[in-house]
Amino acid sequence: EAKEDAHAVALLRKAGAIVIAKTNMDQFATGLVGVRSPYGIPENPFNPDYVPGGSSSGSAVAVARGTVPFALGTDTAGSGRVPAGFNNIVGWKPTRGLVSTRGVVPACRTLDCVSVFALTVDDADTIGNIIGEFDSKDPYSREKRDVRAGKVAKRLHFAIPSEANWFGDEGAHNAWIATLEKLKAEGAEFTPLDFSPMHELAEILYGDAWVAERTAAVGAFAAAHPGDIHPVIAKILNQGKAFSAANMWRAEYRRAELALRIRTVIEPYTALLVPTAPRFPTISEVLNDPVAINASLGTYMNFVNLADCCALAMPGIPRNNELPAGITLIAGPWREKELVRAGRRLEGILGWTLGATGRTLRRDPSAAAIPKSTGRIFVAVAGAHLSGLPLNQELISHGAEFVRKAKTSTHYRLYRIKGTTPPKPGLVFCEKGMPIDVEIWSLSPSEFGMFVAGIPAPMTIGTIELGSGETCKGFLCEPCALQDAEDITAFGGWKNYISSQTGTSRF
Repeated sequence: EAKEDAHAVALLRKAGAIVIAKTNMDQFATGLVGVRSPYGIPENPFNPDYVPGGSSSGSAVAVARGTVPFALGTDTAGSGRVPAGFNNIVGWKPTRGLVSTRGVVPACRTLDCVSVFALTVDDADTIGNIIGEFDSKDPYSREKRDVRAGKVAKRLHFAIPSEANWFGDEGAHNAWIATLEKLKAEGAEFTPLDFSPMHELAEILYGDAWVAERTAAVGAFAAAHPGDIHPVIAKILNQGKAFSAANMWRAEYRRAELALRIRTVIEPYTALLVPTAPRFPTISEVLNDPVAINASLGTYMNFVNLADCCALAMPGIPRNNELPAGITLIAGPWREKELVRAGRRLEGILGWTLGATGRTLRRDPSAAAIPKSTGRIFVAVAGAHLSGLPLNQELISHGAEFVRKAKTSTHYRLYRIKGTTPPKPGLVFCEKGMPIDVEIWSLSPSEFGMFVAGIPAPMTIGTIELGSGETCKGFLCEPCALQDAEDITAFGGWKNYISSQTGTSRF
């Protein structure tokens, strides 16, 4: 029995998460179908005749049904993405090492990732921010690079596979075409790419020496408990015994070559956009042909961890029979925030329902696009310049016009700065934050310049990232002012904090 939580779970508990349960999955995280478990097959909430997807099947089903708002999964070959596609939810798959795998039963330690299932992109991103912390006790944990460095694209330009094999599933094909047409109608562009390097790299995972890493991870347990191993998984583990160390190194050299080529070719685009799975099989189909059908589900997924990429799975336009049809965004390492920005935009365009709950994705009116007023500069205010507060008149005196209420992205924290008159908060960018209430105002360029000239230290004007994925100018705080400052992030905004102190909701 475990004596401590996995690192990711410990971070979630520390942040206030309540652990509801452990969920069922493909044994040893070996499978994309979700039917390889000695504890039964989790039921797909859209049609119990169809597979739930794996390996993290139970986690995806629990989120899709609305039992929990989010769940953790693992992902080596697509286990945190394929279940998302089959359950109409979001699957966040980070760069390898961004989330510690200490405490996770390994499948392939060099490739394993802890993933997140959620009903919305923002929810997945929020949980990813919490668990994406370097772990000095995990030799495969990696120091995070600046994942905010990517520029915010004004247009969506995706690379897509030049050819697709749907394995006879016309429903999946038609849903993919419908999704592309919907995105194109909203201005997205697509460039077909030769997918042969991705297919070749994927082949290394199960068709070459890399399968030996699974044997190394759980082979001893399998040998000691032969009656407890699912027969299909036992066959896979036995395959790993056929490879030598020389085979493994040759596979690694080829992996590195292909990974570099793939990352280079997809780097110029918003992301590589692929169908999460090229088919949606029934349970009976999988039981009749367990290996080939499982392999087909990894057609657009299996290469991702080998290429050191991150990914974001989400619902696309559903199939004609109302079964889900997922799509996945893929980018190079440490580009999670760029995928989240793009994912938010797709979320708004496609307007999916939340899992299998029947609830529609409700867009906050404040998330509407910033109007393209020619010649005016948009500014986000989060403190004393808000409507009805003491410094709002400064904005108005410069001819500022109120545009709308909004929220920042999940990468900000709010502090009450000591010794300021009137009392002021400080908004600071960070990896582990939450959405903060702001107001968007517009000024002419000349008035903006005069307004900025009057801003006292430690306040400064920088670029604010909004929850919609857009950016605008806005108030930030210099870090030097945070010494002894009160962290009031949990209130979600300055007016909420003031109300809590005064006992009134007049703001």
